[in-house]
Amino acid sequence: MKQYRTMALPYIVWMAGMIVAPMLLIVLYAFTDKGNDVATIRFSLENFARFFSDQVFMSVLKRSLFIAVITTAICILCGYPIAYVIANRSEKSKLFWILLITLPTWINMLVRTYAWMGILQDEGIINHLLSLVGLGPITMIHTSFAVVLGMVYNFIPFMILQIYTSLTKMDKSYLEAASDLGANRIQSFLRVTLPLSIPGVISGITLVFLPAVSSFFIPKLLGGGQYVLIGNVIETEFLTSGDWNFGSAISLVMAIIILFSMYLTKKADTDPAANGKENA
Repeated sequence: MKQYRTMALPYIVWMAGMIVAPMLLIVLYAFTDKGNDVATIRFSLENFARFFSDQVFMSVLKRSLFIAVITTAICILCGYPIAYVIANRSEKSKLFWILLITLPTWINMLVRTYAWMGILQDEGIINHLLSLVGLGPITMIHTSFAVVLGMVYNFIPFMILQIYTSLTKMDKSYLEAASDLGANRIQSFLRVTLPLSIPGVISGITLVFLPAVSSFFIPKLLGGGQYVLIGNVIETEFLTSGDWNFGSAISLVMAIIILFSMYLTKKADTDPAANGKENA
C-alpha cells in the first residue's frame, strides 16, 4: 500500500499545484472586493449580487445554457445513429470509420474553427456553391447558426466515441434472447440496445455539455463578438476589464452549474444495463 501511495505522489503534487491552488484563488477572489492591498481585503457577496441582479448577465447565462443544451441534443441525434452503424460494421471497417471521426481532432480546435470562418463567410465555399444555382449569398457567419454549427462540429466526436464504446461492449446474447422471445429489430433496439447504451450517452452528454456551456473562442470567432456567451464575459473580465474578483465570481457560479449538471447526469444513469437485461 505504501508503494502505491509513493507512485501516486507526483500526481497528487501536480493536482494540488495545477487544480486545487487555482481553484482556491478563484474562491478567494470571488468572495473579496476588488483591490491589490492584502491588508485591506474585505470579504463580501457583492460580486455575486452584481451578477445575479444584472439582467444582461442573466440573459447571457440563459443563452449559454440554451446553446449548450441545443448543441448536446444535436450531438445525440446525429451521433447516436453514426455510432450505431459503426458498431455493427466489421472490425476493419470499424477501425477505418473511427479513424475518420477522430482525424479532425488531431488538428487544434482553434485552427478548425478558423477554417469554418472561411467556409461560412459571405464569400466562402458554401455561398459560392449556392451562387452557382442562384440561391446565394446567405449570411451564415456571425449568427447563432454558425456558433451552434461550430460547437457541434468540434464536440460531436466525443459523443460518437462514447456511444460507440458502450455499444461495442454490449453483450450480444441479450439481442439473441430478445429475438428468441419474438422481438423484432425495432423492439430489440428499444428494449435492449438503447437501455444498454445509456451509459455511453450519459458520458457523451457530460463531455459535450461541459465544454459547450463554457466555450468562449467559438462564439467569439463564429459569432464575431456579437454573440456573447458566459465564457466571453469571463474572458473579458479577466483579460480586458482586469476585474478578477467579478470574473472569479462568475467562474465559481459556472463551476457550481457544471457540478450540478454532472450530478444530474450521474443520477440519470440508474443502472440501465440491468433494465436492458430485464427487458430482454
